[in-house]
Order: sequence, then structure tokens, then C-alpha cells
Amino acid sequence: MTPRDLDSPCLFCDPRRITRRNTLAYATRDSFPVSPGHTLILPMRHCPDFFDLSAEELAACMELLVGERRVLDEEHRPDGYNIGVNVGPAGGQSVLHAHIHLIPRYAGDHPSPRGGVRQIIPWKADYPRGEAD
Repeated sequence: MTPRDLDSPCLFCDPRRITRRNTLAYATRDSFPVSPGHTLILPMRHCPDFFDLSAEELAACMELLVGERRVLDEEHRPDGYNIGVNVGPAGGQSVLHAHIHLIPRYAGDHPSPRGGVRQIIPWKADYPRGEAD
């Protein structure tokens, strides 16, 4: 069985299950959440690379990111968050429509959460105490 091409047509160009929106972006819960409340923030315009978004699109995405965090604080009461953007296939991007992950984190959801997003390369996640992360 051949895997479905998530970019033909683009999975994110047809917004579904919108939780919040503005004129340039929208938010939706992730279909395959890492944790309860895992949310995606996406520009309305199809743009594969996060770094090619306009200043206005970035501001619209950040507005939604902050608003969704408030909702998640109320609904799920997480103990922390990870915010991440995958750029390009080597960076882990599987749908080539720019998007931001807002991932609620909960005490005990990982045996060693120190290093956070650095854990994408597990053997580089740990670093000596006292150094900034």
C-alpha cells in the first residue's frame, strides 16, 4: 500500500475543526496529538516554509498561539509547553504547509523532560546543569 501524499491536495489548505481564527491564520487541534490539547497554528495562505511567511502572517499566528494557550490553560491545566516548527523534510516537516505546534506538557509525561525540544536528537538533549537552555 502506497502512503497518501499529504501535500496533494494540501491537507492544511482546507481548514477543518477550527478552534480559533483571524483573517490570516487559524488554529486546530492536531489529528495525532502528542499530548491532550496539542494544537496547530497555520497561516491561511499555502506557504511551505515558515521562514517565507510575511510579518503580518507571523503576527497573526502569534496572536492565535497566545489565545490558544489561554484556552488550553483553562481546559487542560498543563504544567508547561513546547512550541515548535519543523522546516523541510530534514527538519521533520511532513506536511509542506507552514505550521506551529503548541504542545501542552504535563508533569510525568516524560521520564526526563529536561532539554525539551533538544530531545529531537536524543543524544544531544542532555547538557551540564547550570548552562542556559
